[in-house]
Amino acid sequence: MLDECRVQGKMIRLMVGFITDLENVDGIVYYARPDLTLGSGFGTAISTQGGPKVQEELKKTRNAVTTDVVVTGGGNLKAKFILHAVGPRFQEEDSEEKLKATTWNVLRKAEEHKLQRIAFPAMGAGFYGIPLQVSARVTLEAAKQFLKKAVDPKEVVFCLRDLRELRVFQEHLRKIME
Repeated sequence: MLDECRVQGKMIRLMVGFITDLENVDGIVYYARPDLTLGSGFGTAISTQGGPKVQEELKKTRNAVTTDVVVTGGGNLKAKFILHAVGPRFQEEDSEEKLKATTWNVLRKAEEHKLQRIAFPAMGAGFYGIPLQVSARVTLEAAKQFLKKAVDPKEVVFCLRDLRELRVFQEHLRKIME
């Protein structure tokens, strides 16, 4: 199955792993809550592994609305930055368009900060109820379209939790490259 593809000399890559453990990435994406507090799952990992500096930076921003992206330092994480992306929730009106806009806003922030390699999770899948198929289709297509015109990032990694998520993303990566 397809695990990577080139877009205008840049790379989209799929992998299985735990996003906070990634090495050689400039930034990781966290699917954030509107109040920007670090919740459960990846939020707990960011809070624990990244240390208190991350939440302290987030407190300066207060709240965000859907499609907003707030960039903080990575604290003690291997990644230098965290891109806190407030995406849509399950059955939210226009959720696919909002997910696409959120993905584009993450990529714009990465470009503004000149990040060369960033890692996304399966955006909104899991706790926030975005169907995995929708997450894969929308975010991969958005990444492909963005990379066609952008200077940075040079590589977009989708760091997926397990083989089930990987297979869905592989299927959609193949479709967008046809």
